Amino acid sequence: MVSHVATVAFLGLEARAIEAQVQIASGVPAFVVVGLPDKAVGESRERVRAALTAIGLALPPKRITVNLSPADLPKEGSHYDLPIALGLLGAMGVIDAETLAGYVAVGELGLDGRIAPAPGVLLAALHASERELGLICPAAQGGEAAWAGSIEVIAAPDLLSLLNHFRGGSPLAPPQPGLAQARAPGPDLAQVKGQETAKRALEIAAAGGHNMVMVGPPGAGKSLMASCLPGILPELTAAEALEVSMVASVSGTLPEGRLLRSRPFRAPHHSASMAALVGGGLKAKPGEVSLAHLGVLFLDELPEFQRQALDSLRQPLEAGVVSIARANAHVTFPARVQLIAAMNPCRCGHIDDASLACSRAPRCAADYQAKVSGPLLDRIDLHVEVAGVSAVDLTLPPPTEGSSEVAARVARARSIQSTRYADHGIRTNAEAEGPLLDAVATPDEAGRILLQQATAAMRLTARGYTRVLRLARTIADLAGSDAVRRIHVAEALSYRRHAPRA
Repeated sequence: MVSHVATVAFLGLEARAIEAQVQIASGVPAFVVVGLPDKAVGESRERVRAALTAIGLALPPKRITVNLSPADLPKEGSHYDLPIALGLLGAMGVIDAETLAGYVAVGELGLDGRIAPAPGVLLAALHASERELGLICPAAQGGEAAWAGSIEVIAAPDLLSLLNHFRGGSPLAPPQPGLAQARAPGPDLAQVKGQETAKRALEIAAAGGHNMVMVGPPGAGKSLMASCLPGILPELTAAEALEVSMVASVSGTLPEGRLLRSRPFRAPHHSASMAALVGGGLKAKPGEVSLAHLGVLFLDELPEFQRQALDSLRQPLEAGVVSIARANAHVTFPARVQLIAAMNPCRCGHIDDASLACSRAPRCAADYQAKVSGPLLDRIDLHVEVAGVSAVDLTLPPPTEGSSEVAARVARARSIQSTRYADHGIRTNAEAEGPLLDAVATPDEAGRILLQQATAAMRLTARGYTRVLRLARTIADLAGSDAVRRIHVAEALSYRRHAPRA
């Protein structure tokens, strides 16, 4: 007899249909898993055997063959344990095989029969919904699966309770959609003394979803201001929360099976590899740029990152997606992030203070900043020089305006953009391009003349020109202006990159 249980394989954010076919036949006792399983799938034999023993069932002394079909698609991960176990129970006649045909199953088994969480349950639930099937998953991830819509979700804590559910002895209650708690309050802009120009730039960046780099000496408050950014960004919409949670689900980082509410804030160490930043590795997992989708990717000490790793961000920053090509897979992850970077002006960090600067000043500044490629810097909309904080600044009273006031202005600007781009499938000014950008961001006559002169004087690239228009549109939105005027263009130009001092 052959039992069939549906499950999934994950290829990026796509769930591919997999069928676990289990056959129990006469012959020399054996337990074989075929269908291109990786080591984790191959080891499921022992986990399944122990889990069945834990609930008082023994495998029959026959030849057991498990085929994960289609056989030419690589199978990775421990979530195949549960469908294999259910297929065995169906083949043994413990559970009605026809009943199992109406479900997709994912979950890892413990040796004591517990069903442990596994990455990708949200994607599996959405896949089951498309196929009009139910879902069997770990109890800890029932709230995650319940967001897929009106599908039957059986969230079982262990194999025994799942068996009792199917036999009608003790039905499992359907799980309720889970929502993660809001992010704990972080630093407030009221903690930042001085730095009015940088705070204004941070507000513009938040309002339009623009990339930003801060250059200044150590201790000037660059990292503090970057950590204040989540506090002034609007919360995720329902659709955005689902997008972000899908990435977290497939990477196994969704907290307690609950959908995320706050925008991601990722701050990898500068020792991060290219695969860690953009994704990849043996199993092509999402990297930091995808885990920060619709949120913030903060790169502190920017020139200390590997140059190859930094340059690998160029395509994701432009396209909003990252494509990872491997010999056995080609996967795409979303990567619509807001890049916030911070760096010292030189290696010693004190190029502006002759008493503290190193012996190589001022040449060290050009050498240090040259570690970041020009094409990457061209993709950053706001370049802000952050001055050192003086003793007088530290003794000043806290600013009267904090994150809540700035967040209100950012929310108004984002609302304007949501209405403007409702029919175009984009969210912020940072995503506008082509004829759409020309239609919404073409400045008035005085602004057009200024932009034309600045393009020649500053030798702006076509990308740089486009980014100035996007930035000017955001500044106009913050000012509540329907038109982009000369003053908006002038401020946008003031944030373009200047050549490093030599």
